[in-house]
Amino acid sequence: MAKNNMNLQEKVSLTNEIFERALSIAPLKQTYVAWTGGKDSTVTLYLWAHFLEEKGYKDKPGAINLDTGLKFPEIIEFRDNIARRWDIDLLVISPDFAIADYPVAQDKVDCCRDLKIAPLKQTIIEKKVKVLITGIRNDEHPDRSNRDQAEEKSDPAYWQVNPILHWTEMDIWSFTIQKNMPYCKLYEQGYTSLGCMPCTGKATGNEERSGRAGEKEENLKILRGLGYF
Repeated sequence: MAKNNMNLQEKVSLTNEIFERALSIAPLKQTYVAWTGGKDSTVTLYLWAHFLEEKGYKDKPGAINLDTGLKFPEIIEFRDNIARRWDIDLLVISPDFAIADYPVAQDKVDCCRDLKIAPLKQTIIEKKVKVLITGIRNDEHPDRSNRDQAEEKSDPAYWQVNPILHWTEMDIWSFTIQKNMPYCKLYEQGYTSLGCMPCTGKATGNEERSGRAGEKEENLKILRGLGYF
């Protein structure tokens, strides 16, 4: 069945099949969810935790959260609350320099590389991460429209697994409402996509990521080449 003809339950089933593939690549202790605190990665984390529970795993789900020092306070509060409520083994990582001394957002590509990509790569090496599960979707940006469910990365070597690639924004909100899942209150204030404060504003159009900094969105392909999702 074509992915765009699937109902939500069928999409959940496909996501679970992708989770099975993730576990075939690496053991659970070397598998983490890249959790931003946004709606997509929160749904991904919820699905992963329930998948592991159904499989009989006793270990906590592992999640990596990248805190650049520029996150909305509401996101940090939401992240910490959910990590406690869902019993997540949360690893918060940050750049290894003082953010006050950095030229924040002056060059969007350099900023993302130094504040996000570099610390993530270092953590993957130090923690021996073999699988990183993300919450990216095909429909949220043109550069993500043809991504694969599992992508082998190098420098460093690991697998990026994208289990909700076939979901839509409507699917995410439908699932969130059906499961009565919590979400960051910023979504109720006009934000549709959450990132660092200097590069994120309220939605300015019909596009989901219309509140994101234009320079960053235009260079997403470059950022992906550097190691961004």
